Amino acid sequence: MPPLPRRELRKLVRKLGVAARPAEQKNALATLATLCRDADSRSAITAAGAIPDLVVLLGPVFSTGVHQDAAGALLSLAMDDDNQVVIADAGAIPSLVQLLGPASPTDVQCNAAGALMNLAGNDGNKATVAAAGAISLLVELPGPGSSAGVQSHAAGALMNLAVTTDNEVTIAAAGATPPLVQLLGRGSPCGVQREAAGALTNLAANDGNKVTIAAAGAIPLLVELLMPGSSADVHCPAAGALMNLAVNTDNMVIIAAAGAIPPLVQLLGRGFPSEVQVEAAGVLKNLAANAENKVTIAAAGAIPPLVQLLGRGPDDVQREAAGALRNLAVNAENAVTISAAGAVSALKKLLRSSSAVNTQWFASQALVLLGACNDDSGAATGTAEANAEVQEGMGVMHI
Repeated sequence: MPPLPRRELRKLVRKLGVAARPAEQKNALATLATLCRDADSRSAITAAGAIPDLVVLLGPVFSTGVHQDAAGALLSLAMDDDNQVVIADAGAIPSLVQLLGPASPTDVQCNAAGALMNLAGNDGNKATVAAAGAISLLVELPGPGSSAGVQSHAAGALMNLAVTTDNEVTIAAAGATPPLVQLLGRGSPCGVQREAAGALTNLAANDGNKVTIAAAGAIPLLVELLMPGSSADVHCPAAGALMNLAVNTDNMVIIAAAGAIPPLVQLLGRGFPSEVQVEAAGVLKNLAANAENKVTIAAAGAIPPLVQLLGRGPDDVQREAAGALRNLAVNAENAVTISAAGAVSALKKLLRSSSAVNTQWFASQALVLLGACNDDSGAATGTAEANAEVQEGMGVMHI
């Protein structure tokens, strides 16, 4: 549907009011819900004052059809950052949370969860959504028999909420891990798997959750999502979850035993986007803190593509590649292989060109371990033996 002229749009918004006739109100709402899907129309709809009226239509006195369209319109409007604040300030969050309950039809729950997912993209809204009681209801939604839309939106909302440390704990305590792990399986559509893996990525930033997620059987399912033939859409969140889980020493062993290393090495290649490469390199960096994994990663052919990544791509890709090479270089045989692959000159160049502290640290430590420290490189001084005693650099990321 093409955007409406401003005058026509204002007339349409006025028909949302409680004074309008029900049939007129219903038709106006359906039209607005469709218009909101168009990015060019959303700012004009907000400027016409639609949001307060849409929030009112979420109330209990209105029909489920009205709830569905009003929540759907807010879902679309909340794709815009500025609208996330306006919608929350209009008081939408408690009403949307109420619509998640079992009394609502599936389509209403789907749109309400989607609206909360988008609203939770705003940092200030995360605490408000959680305080309104959304988490326990979102955890219950992706149960057996729920639609793919409900599953995707509920998992996406939990993913956005789990960026905060308090919510990481609350979501796990509400029992979210088992249903999220179940959504990773082959029976789930790609979009559902993507959101579930993203939620587990953020939850796994918490040390206790790393253990719980692994115990729930997530690791083999996440590894399967990396395999050839899997959708490219799931590579990034699946690798991100494994990256965060691999900070745990027991999980390092489990992930490697599940066969993660060969597909991770493949994801370092030129044919994959940088956001996938950074996650894959990050998993290998964390896995390489384990002595046996150092050997396995090198044998899988990881070193040449990691060296190549030092010279191309965004800084975060270079950082994770340097970190992986640094951890691999603690092994003496790997250090020889890494040097032979041309890493020394690439690391020195990276050390000079990057202003990121973590990237510089990984590059300088790798050079020391390779025995290539000199005055021109800018690397930290010290012997390889001494620096091998330093704990391997690891880290977690949120999605």
